[in-house]
Amino acid sequence: MWAPDIYEGSPTPVTAFFSIAPKISISANILRVFIYGSYGATLQQIFFFCSIASMILGALAAMAQTKVKRLLAHSSIGHVGYIRTGFSCGTIEGIQSLLIGLFIYASMTIDAFAIVSALRQTRVKYIADLGALAKTNPISAITFSITMFSYAGIPPLAGFCSKFYLFFAALGCGAYFLASVGVVTSVIGRWAAGRLPRVSNLGDRRQFSVHRTRSLPNQLRHGWACMLRKIG
Repeated sequence: MWAPDIYEGSPTPVTAFFSIAPKISISANILRVFIYGSYGATLQQIFFFCSIASMILGALAAMAQTKVKRLLAHSSIGHVGYIRTGFSCGTIEGIQSLLIGLFIYASMTIDAFAIVSALRQTRVKYIADLGALAKTNPISAITFSITMFSYAGIPPLAGFCSKFYLFFAALGCGAYFLASVGVVTSVIGRWAAGRLPRVSNLGDRRQFSVHRTRSLPNQLRHGWACMLRKIG
């Protein structure tokens, strides 16, 4: 369980990099194993159980988090489980759904951490710090809410399409239990990920103070610049 601590202790651009790059590289290497014929029933069973464990752990642990980056870290663990569903199928449909899910996950993560990087300029650390963000910066609140609703898998957003393809591939290969666990953990994850937009739109303003001197485009531009400067 080192991921939440790394997410919390690292600068936001570094966190964004480590939340995306390892998953893409590992998936690419496993795809090579799948393509060249070394992918057998043993690996399929390993990914089956790892996928279930990741989905359950990510969904349950995210419910108890009070910090933004730690919640994103546990959501990332859950999404790794969803992505592993494609490997668990061992079919072409599973690999296709995996690639779609990986692309959507990377896009959502980049967007989420760009917004978090911009908001952390105003010392946003805890979920409670997002209170009444809709009143102080409504455009930022709407953008963040859409991103987190996509994380949670709310239709018709991209996150829902990603999980739909993955679970449909699992049903197609007969992994009914895996698909059922995915649906249940996805519902739990909706409550956890939905806390961020709920607090940002309905929370109080006791712990949140944001200056209006920087618009959302400038905030996002500043966040992207910080990320690229740290990575480069």
